[in-house]
Amino acid sequence: MSQAPSPPSRPTGRRWPLLLLILGIAGLLAWGGHYLATGTAANQAAKSPFARGGFRGGGPGGPASPVGAASAVRGDIHVVLNGLGTVTPLRTVTVSAQVAGQLQSVEFREGQHVRKGDVLAQIDPRSFQAALAQAQGNLARDQAQLGNARLDLARFQTLFKQDSISRQQLDTQAALVHQYQGAIEADQGAVEVAKVNLGYTRVLAPAEGRVGLRQVDPGNNVGNGSAIVVITQMQPMDVLFTIPEDSLPALRAKLRTGAALAVEAWDRAGTARLATGSLASIDNQIDTSTGTVKVKAEFGNDDERLFPNQFVNVKLMLDTLHDATVIPASALQRGANGLFVYVIGDDDRVSVRNVKTGVSEGDRVQVIDGLRPGERVVTDGSDRLRDGSKVTVPTMPGGGAASSLVDTMPSPAADAASGRRNGGHRRGNWGSGARDGGWSHSRKRDDASGSDRGDGG
Repeated sequence: MSQAPSPPSRPTGRRWPLLLLILGIAGLLAWGGHYLATGTAANQAAKSPFARGGFRGGGPGGPASPVGAASAVRGDIHVVLNGLGTVTPLRTVTVSAQVAGQLQSVEFREGQHVRKGDVLAQIDPRSFQAALAQAQGNLARDQAQLGNARLDLARFQTLFKQDSISRQQLDTQAALVHQYQGAIEADQGAVEVAKVNLGYTRVLAPAEGRVGLRQVDPGNNVGNGSAIVVITQMQPMDVLFTIPEDSLPALRAKLRTGAALAVEAWDRAGTARLATGSLASIDNQIDTSTGTVKVKAEFGNDDERLFPNQFVNVKLMLDTLHDATVIPASALQRGANGLFVYVIGDDDRVSVRNVKTGVSEGDRVQVIDGLRPGERVVTDGSDRLRDGSKVTVPTMPGGGAASSLVDTMPSPAADAASGRRNGGHRRGNWGSGARDGGWSHSRKRDDASGSDRGDGG
């Protein structure tokens, strides 16, 4: 019979200290990781602006939150129609050769401003001079023959009265006179054609404007229709743009009053005004694919800031609303009940107020209902607010309420100078516009020493 296997041996007493040591090390590592993670989170929370009070607040019972503010004012606001336009010259002319020949010379510089009638190029005129001389010679010959035929007709008329010739001879001579008269008229036409062709050898500018790059060099043979250069009229200049069809009734109603509507052309970025002109005309139909209608404005373009085919932003001044209540567009907030603003009360607490807006012009918005002139509204920092929150409005260095919290922050050079004066530690308040870690903290004045020290810092 086989012997039964012996049961596994239990760990001896000498192995227990090793197991306890391993478990102790593992526990120590776990506790150390937890301590480091907790300490890092606490340090980050302590360094966070929320912990110092920069972002803190928003609750009715919390500390005051710094915000930017502006007052609702009464003023004029323009009703503006915005559109995208293209600068279109009144006239673009391709100057071409009207006779065939060798191009002898080009009399313009590329990019030159030319006037109507200026000589642009010269084509070899010798063959056309010869054709003119030939036409003039034919005219002189036929004129001499006509004179002789008229003398013969006068003699035949005398002889016919004396019954010396027949009626047929007299009629034949009269027909010969008419024949020579027709030949002279044909010769005169040939002379005029030769003169015109000879004049075409001098290529003249058909319009005033700026010439582009020449399209043919001297020495080449050109034919009738060969392009030489393009002239673009620069003054005045048109801008063709589009507006929504919904704005067409108001625009037409304004035009029926005979008012001259001002139009401004701005650059592609919309930061620089290029020219100011007036509305010229409206297209006679709406583009069904885009729901827009084409509108043309005319600009004097004396400084030539508008260039052909340039893309511009167009602002059409449709009307001006006087004595309107206006606030910055940054004060508007959108909620479940529509647009609202945070109104700052006399106790420096905010209240939510629903408003109804009208037209907007840039960063200014008309308020039709819900706000009175003189009331203050929050323009920056509203993301930390609730109804009833306590707020404080920083002041600018020159005095006056700051409308944006960014405006209260000094430049990096000012930060560096402030850091050097305070031993490398920046401190300040919203009134002075200084920052600490990106946001301000409250300061306490030590009356005895006259120095500043930060709370908890």
